[in-house]
Amino acid sequence: MDGATLRLTLYGRGYCHLCDEMLAALDSLRGELGFAVDVVDVDSDAALEQRFGTLVPVLMHAGTVLCHYRLDAGKVRAYLVKTR
Repeated sequence: MDGATLRLTLYGRGYCHLCDEMLAALDSLRGELGFAVDVVDVDSDAALEQRFGTLVPVLMHAGTVLCHYRLDAGKVRAYLVKTR
């Protein structure tokens, strides 16, 4: 990375408790690894709703799915360390 903040995308829904849990779980990793999270509501776009359906939450970076349903902290940590 060139010093810019790495941005992950969390695809979810406003009424999804798993989405809320993943976002909360990402907070501890954010403090440790310094990244930003963009939250996208899949229900705001028909194509996203079609693509993700009931798979949400889905955490992605640059087209790569890091995890879905529950945060896999080890996998995300390893990916972020490798990506930097």
